[in-house]
Amino acid sequence: MPLQDPAVAPPPYLDPAVPLDSRVADLLSRMTLREKAGQLNQRMYGWHAYRRTPDGNFRLTEALRAETERFEGLGALYGLMRADAWSGVGHGEGPGVEDGADLADLVQRHVLEHSRLRIPALFVEEVPHGHMALDGTVLPVNLAVGATWDPDLYETAAAHAAAELRARGGHVALVSALDIARDPRWGRTEECFGEDPYLAARLTEALVRGMQGTGELFAADKAPVVLKHFAGQGATVGGRNSAESELGPRELHEIHLPAARAGVRAGAAAVMAAYNEVDGLPCSGNRALLTGLLRDRWGFEGLVMADGLAVDRLARITGDKVSAGALALDAGVDLSLWDEGFTHLAQAVERGLVSEAALDAAVARVLRLKFRLGLFEQPYARRVSLPAHAGRALSTDLARACVTLLRNPAGVLPIAPSVRRIAVLGPHAATTAHQLGDYAAPQRPGTGASVLDALRRLAPPGTDIRHARGAALTGADRTGIPRAVATAAACDLAVLVLGGSSARTPDTEFDANGAARTVVSEMTCGEGADLAGLRLGEAQHALVDAVVATGTPTAVVLIQGRPHVVPDTAAAVLTAWYPGPWGGEAIAEVLLGRAEPAGRLPVSVPRSVAQLPVHYNHKDTEYGGYLDESAEPLHSFGHGLSYTSFSYGPPRLTGDLVEVEVTNTGTRPGRSVVQLYVRRLRTPVWPRALELRGFEGVRLAPGECRTVALRLGADQLELVGADLETIVPTGPVEIRVAASAREALTAVPLVFDQSLTAPAETPR
Repeated sequence: MPLQDPAVAPPPYLDPAVPLDSRVADLLSRMTLREKAGQLNQRMYGWHAYRRTPDGNFRLTEALRAETERFEGLGALYGLMRADAWSGVGHGEGPGVEDGADLADLVQRHVLEHSRLRIPALFVEEVPHGHMALDGTVLPVNLAVGATWDPDLYETAAAHAAAELRARGGHVALVSALDIARDPRWGRTEECFGEDPYLAARLTEALVRGMQGTGELFAADKAPVVLKHFAGQGATVGGRNSAESELGPRELHEIHLPAARAGVRAGAAAVMAAYNEVDGLPCSGNRALLTGLLRDRWGFEGLVMADGLAVDRLARITGDKVSAGALALDAGVDLSLWDEGFTHLAQAVERGLVSEAALDAAVARVLRLKFRLGLFEQPYARRVSLPAHAGRALSTDLARACVTLLRNPAGVLPIAPSVRRIAVLGPHAATTAHQLGDYAAPQRPGTGASVLDALRRLAPPGTDIRHARGAALTGADRTGIPRAVATAAACDLAVLVLGGSSARTPDTEFDANGAARTVVSEMTCGEGADLAGLRLGEAQHALVDAVVATGTPTAVVLIQGRPHVVPDTAAAVLTAWYPGPWGGEAIAEVLLGRAEPAGRLPVSVPRSVAQLPVHYNHKDTEYGGYLDESAEPLHSFGHGLSYTSFSYGPPRLTGDLVEVEVTNTGTRPGRSVVQLYVRRLRTPVWPRALELRGFEGVRLAPGECRTVALRLGADQLELVGADLETIVPTGPVEIRVAASAREALTAVPLVFDQSLTAPAETPR
């Protein structure tokens, strides 16, 4: 349906030849206060907007009609295609790949018909690791993406996720990227790229490039990104979700802001204000953060969205929801999510709680995004056809790249041809449900591959694959262990598939924002599922001990959303994080040696929860260990073994390039991730022990040697100064190139003065 009668000259805002800013200004000048407030509201849960009819079609609900009538239109609608246990949407009720665009068009048509100025709605969808919709491709979670250390691969996967979203009629992608994992007890650790700001920044840039593309206007297969969560949400006290954060300004700027700044520089369309507080003010009401820093200092011109119900939470300090909405708007929030507070913005303006100029600025940013998407010219789904199986291939590629070998001292992996009987044990061995991670839609039967299924399919002909579950994911029930022990004792190798789960099930109780409140399923991770300890379930620990005691060589495979503390007794340990539905295939390929373990740790793995916090980039102080335990992590950031071996030559500096020769000294092809760390020797503030400032993956054949060049420019040597301004300090800096943070501590450094172009003599 055209937006304008072709016989009548269109107003400037409907003329695509008019400059974008002029179109925004023209439309804004025509809007009433009520219409303006409506553009900033995202009040409805999208799954309440429709119902399936007996004949399989969709009908719109009275709830949607009432919401549209309330503001003479609809600014944005969250989760129209969301499917999971919280929404209650599954196959049969919700839109799938074949009719998702039809539903989007039905809703959009209704919005346009009830908008005096025919302003289209934004459809905002969760795309944390793939579009969270029925038949959407599920990618490995962010922590697994961090383990790939491969921004190019992630950029390709992000582009595919955006194309799936737009083909369904969705517009805006909500994607976690900004949280830094500093306490693995936090249930949302899986949504972080890792513990390091530089690694997170490079992956955030890749995300923005892949999903959004380049240029002011979005292509038909590209989607504006809302980067979650701004800022410091990974630093909440005790690893508890949405708890307070005790962040000093330096820790905030050095650790928790670099990924956000990288995303802004890459052109991110929007950020989401986090739940936590910064310096006593929740992010959604924090003007110093959202306006002073984000807009005034960084020059961000995009949209700021509040997290779900975060605006209404501000009533705890303002006294009521009307003033809470005013506080959030004045702080810099443009678009709410499910809140009541923003529905009263017209009243807040009339009462003088916030200026109409502030309201207009927020509305202009929402309208600008709609114009950039081309919604006034083409408000309906583009219905782009995507290559068959492309999503599965990309998900499997990412899963293969994230598998990280942590220990293998006896060389039991890869599985030797002489191994003819393999026991596949553990609660994760025969299921794909726990491979998906949080924020994943229900999968159709037969989607994906478990470790057991993949081993049976890929193992050499004649290999006897035997299975026993052995133990449940949670609890202390040990009744299945004797059968697992007998199975392991009769085999040449035992593969124990253990871990945690973020699988939401209908028996889980949820808060109004979708976080798990009372977990009665096997959910041990995900939003709202925080832990006080990091041990696996009691029965899983007992299963490890019992199987190892048989004397059968044992390889432990961990499927998890956070690093767990696992008995260090198995002959081999590898982690695949939550690798997605086809992760079992990737794991089996690595176990069998069909693929090399290419992943590297994006987080440090602690020896016990008593060590926390544990991360490599701590301050460079001379504190010692504990009397009863080492203070060092069990496995350091950047660690990951290969089935071959590599040697690194001494680094050399040529201009702004650090060069190092890397040689595959083993007998198999493999991938090494060359990691460049700096250690500052003289700074205006107390330095950190090490800081990652570059990395590059390199694949080498046996005996092959290659020079790897890593850029080290002035921007990579920036430091947050004493006044919290970014500076490039002068003075000596050590360059250390190694395969992990732990190895970097003992690597021979190259010392150079940042004020000079040539390296200084290495101290002896």
